[in-house]
Amino acid sequence: MTTIQKSLRMPKEMAKPIEEMAKASGRDFSSMVNELVGEAVKMRRCPGIIFVDGPSGRRAHLAGTGLEIWEIIATYNSLNHDDARLTKAYHWLQPTQVRAALGYYTAYPQEIDELISSNEQWTKKHLATQHPSLAINRT
Repeated sequence: MTTIQKSLRMPKEMAKPIEEMAKASGRDFSSMVNELVGEAVKMRRCPGIIFVDGPSGRRAHLAGTGLEIWEIIATYNSLNHDDARLTKAYHWLQPTQVRAALGYYTAYPQEIDELISSNEQWTKKHLATQHPSLAINRT
């Protein structure tokens, strides 16, 4: 990714918690600001999307649910991109929530496709190779 240098002025009250987040995550101030600004831009472009820390890092989620966007889009893909079937599959979601997930995917397809692809690699064989203790058959 090409980067440019910009000067940024911010209130001390805003800089202090960013410095603390950067320190806690072992990152520098600039990379922490880039992550936060990147998320803010994505959330502003796609209302209804939030970012949540999880075991695999920070990922886009559908606000008010425990669903990651890639999960919804993987289902959408398996339903041959049928909006009506997706809405039925996630019957507890509001239509605006389904549109938010689809909108995020429209805006950031590479990010979501990479997460789906990464998840699809987790076959039983891959799991046994990466985590042998989980593959022990205990009967």
